[in-house]
Amino acid sequence: MKITKTRLPGVLLIEPDVFADERGFFMESFNARKFEQAVGRRVSFVQDNHSRSHANVLRGLHYQIQQPQAKLVRVIVGKIFDVVVDLRRSSPTFGQWVAEELSAENKRQIWIPEGFAHGFLVLSEVAEVEYKTSTYYAPEFERCIAWNDPDLAISWPLNKVPFLSEKDGNGVYIRNLEWFD
Repeated sequence: MKITKTRLPGVLLIEPDVFADERGFFMESFNARKFEQAVGRRVSFVQDNHSRSHANVLRGLHYQIQQPQAKLVRVIVGKIFDVVVDLRRSSPTFGQWVAEELSAENKRQIWIPEGFAHGFLVLSEVAEVEYKTSTYYAPEFERCIAWNDPDLAISWPLNKVPFLSEKDGNGVYIRNLEWFD
């Protein structure tokens, strides 16, 4: 597995070893020992999530202010523009974001520790995203950052206004959010 650090401390791009031949391919999508060595700590995942979305759907930017979730995200069908925002007030990269293209073809995964918001835009006709979380979903603690927050100035690869849920359409600007210490 190849690990690449992003410019946000703790956020890692993970590229699994893929063994392909005329039959198809094989890869380990998760190995606890290798993963924990890569991230430098023990992580217990308690929930796996799977979403299916159509082209131009934008989900996020979500986080939980209490019971923060770390996430290991991958795409099994299609392609997404995946965005992570640092919400740790004490971090030198507070309020900054990184984006990676994740796809079924490139098989990349992104590790998002606690203290970050996460969202994605579907770039293909359909995308299926799977992600593991370190704590359970707690809707009472969920918060949503506005996808088009001018202070973040995320360069979403959009040709038109994205399709949003009501919750995501009512996201809050980062200057008005609750942050992590």
